[in-house]
Amino acid sequence: MDLKSGAGAPRSRDGRFRNNHRNSAHGGKSLLAFLREWRKAGWTRPGFPKAHNDPAWLAANRSQTSITWIGHASFLVQLGGINLLTDPVLSRRTSPVQWAGPARIAPLGLSLAELPKIDVVLISHNHYDHLDEATVRQLAGRDAPAFVVPLGLKAWLARRGIEQAIELDWWQHAEVRGLRVHAVPAQHFSGRGAGDRNRTLWCGYVYECGGRRHYFAGDTGYGPDFVEIGRRFAPIDLAMIPIGAYDPRDFMRPVHVDPEEAVRIHGDVGSRQSLAMHWGTFRLTLESLDEPPRRLAAALAAAGIPAAAFRVLQHGETLLDPGEQTAAR
Repeated sequence: MDLKSGAGAPRSRDGRFRNNHRNSAHGGKSLLAFLREWRKAGWTRPGFPKAHNDPAWLAANRSQTSITWIGHASFLVQLGGINLLTDPVLSRRTSPVQWAGPARIAPLGLSLAELPKIDVVLISHNHYDHLDEATVRQLAGRDAPAFVVPLGLKAWLARRGIEQAIELDWWQHAEVRGLRVHAVPAQHFSGRGAGDRNRTLWCGYVYECGGRRHYFAGDTGYGPDFVEIGRRFAPIDLAMIPIGAYDPRDFMRPVHVDPEEAVRIHGDVGSRQSLAMHWGTFRLTLESLDEPPRRLAAALAAAGIPAAAFRVLQHGETLLDPGEQTAAR
């Protein structure tokens, strides 16, 4: 592991992590207003289809680059013979318990039984919709992958018997089973319960293998960090960028980008091909569940960017050779 140029993530005097750039508070009166609106909201559940995929082909594939959207921020990436998962959440709910909390409202793109043997797992932060205890326990027991996590989460995994973990600060990188993995800044926060807010770090990742470079943004608001990521790593062959969970804007702006800001990130990091994530899987905020792709299409058109440069996959859809062509399996 090698600390690259840069000071890493800043901390407050009490040791809690902070974002690189000042942003408005996510909480207080805006939280109360959000909860009031949540209780009044009427919901329509879109009928999201599940795309056809081929788990047997995925299990056998060790040569062709592919990416499959499992849902939310979970992707299966096959690159250079390595099988990688991002923020895997396979449970029905994103919650401390499975009898309450946000439930999955779209098909699971790949079940645990349909996943190939996993080599590497990237975890961006500890929120329940990105770090699912049941899923990481199952993966560790079945495949013993290497987990790459931001500062503070290696101990969380160890308390659950998961020892194969590498912990990174912002701008650090590590060689992990044939991948070079860099932790990069995101604008967000962490916490799984009372009293632990920002005790562990949050991040995105840039990973490289065989001359290919991918970017997984994790969970983030918009800020100057993306220009710096682009300065260090552009061009990016493939970027996974969130487009949903953004309303009400005064509450979510500090921590979740909207589709227009996602298009800015696409440009800032120098992405050749981007894929949308963090939408249409769990009901977390007030916008309609099928709105983010429509706003993304409008934002791309306004920016003069071809729709094929920033794709929206169906749940379970596999894209072959992302960043090189647009064929889907």
